[in-house]
Amino acid sequence: MSKVNIKVLAEQLQLSVSTISKALRDSYEISDETKKKVLELASQLNYVPNPYASSLRKKKSKTIAVVLPEVADNFFSLAINGIQSIAETKGYHVLIYLSHEKYANEKTILEDCQSGRVDGVLISISSETNTADHIKRLQAQNIPLVFFDREQEGIETARVTTNDFECGLLAANHLLQRGCRKPAFVSISQSLPICLNRMEGFKAALLQAGIPEMDIQTIYCTDDDSMNHQIKTILQSPDRPDGLIASVEKIVTPVYLACHELKINIPNDIKVIAFATLDTAPILNPPLTTITQPAFEIGKAAATLLFKGIEKSTFDLRKEKVVIPSALFERESTRGLTS
Repeated sequence: MSKVNIKVLAEQLQLSVSTISKALRDSYEISDETKKKVLELASQLNYVPNPYASSLRKKKSKTIAVVLPEVADNFFSLAINGIQSIAETKGYHVLIYLSHEKYANEKTILEDCQSGRVDGVLISISSETNTADHIKRLQAQNIPLVFFDREQEGIETARVTTNDFECGLLAANHLLQRGCRKPAFVSISQSLPICLNRMEGFKAALLQAGIPEMDIQTIYCTDDDSMNHQIKTILQSPDRPDGLIASVEKIVTPVYLACHELKINIPNDIKVIAFATLDTAPILNPPLTTITQPAFEIGKAAATLLFKGIEKSTFDLRKEKVVIPSALFERESTRGLTS
């Protein structure tokens, strides 16, 4: 059955589309008798109003899309709150799309966004994304796009990120200062810029400390379903690290579970630090040391830039790059004697 729209109602009632539209909006220009006929038929045919119709006539959907790899991550939940705080002041709806860390999903989502459904896109790319063609096609439709947290290099547009390289350096130096000599960096991607930048900072700190490059451990856990098994394998290896840096929040639970199952004590046997915005970090056993990103502020800043791009045709998003620093919060998971 085809979708019922205002034209269908108009044809069946032998009225103009304009009259139907005004009746549905309870306009004073339309008689109560006509309004009653329109509403009765609309109810009978299960007519659902299109919230985008009037705004689309003005070439504005009053909607933005937010494309995320996941929402289980506390960072993205906080970022959405920041985005929403700006969208509400602009009278805009926010559509949340999840790529589930899959490039194919992300590509399909951006294709959907080209239909005029949204006026702009905020995106944090998936861990699988290593090409920019789908993003360039969206930009070719003159739809403003802003990266936040996770960016795709090679695309000329605004981005709001944190100081990932410096934070990788900070995390590694923190472990070294707490007595670690074999820290390892655990990543979910070999191409995601935030992971690569954090890892490069980690490597730089170890090289500066005199640790040979061949002894620097970088570990990839790219499969969510087997992450716990991969972490346990790392912790049972002959060259087990004495410190772990979790590059993203989702690695924290597998690390803590693996240590519990293998009876490896944190922080006595291994020290753990994570890039995370977990509210539960202070109450984990032991409380987790974190590099905490300003998620709300990142979302808010990204949305602010996007609306400037939507509202002002002269505003050049390509020139906008905002870096909001993260902060280290030391807790018991890395306590120990300084070197």
